[in-house]
Amino acid sequence: MSVHHGTLLCLGVLMMTAGAVMALGGWVQPPGLLFGLGLLLGLGGIGLLVSGLCMAMKNLQIAVPGHFLLHPRTGTRFSPQQALAIQRLDRIRREMSADTVDRSPEPEPTMPSTPPPWTMEPPPSYDAV
Repeated sequence: MSVHHGTLLCLGVLMMTAGAVMALGGWVQPPGLLFGLGLLLGLGGIGLLVSGLCMAMKNLQIAVPGHFLLHPRTGTRFSPQQALAIQRLDRIRREMSADTVDRSPEPEPTMPSTPPPWTMEPPPSYDAV
């Protein structure tokens, strides 16, 4: 859990506690501004607590089972976005290699065993030029 998540969680718990104390203090006396303010502060604390928990759960490292590239031997794991990107790249690589295997190589043009006969007149002599 990062510092931001921990800060949100602590602030949410603190606001909930302060709101509960203010609401109970306003409940003992005739309901008034103190009760409403405490209720509002408590609801804000609940909102911060829930958002901090959601952010913490969202950033958990989730391993995608069944693929050797996603579990390297070092023990580190890839994020879900990285895991999906690796799977896509692996699928593309396999499709590309399957395309090259399926294609038959183009036959090379065969050269005739003897050159064609010379049909042009010989060039002029060196002395004539």
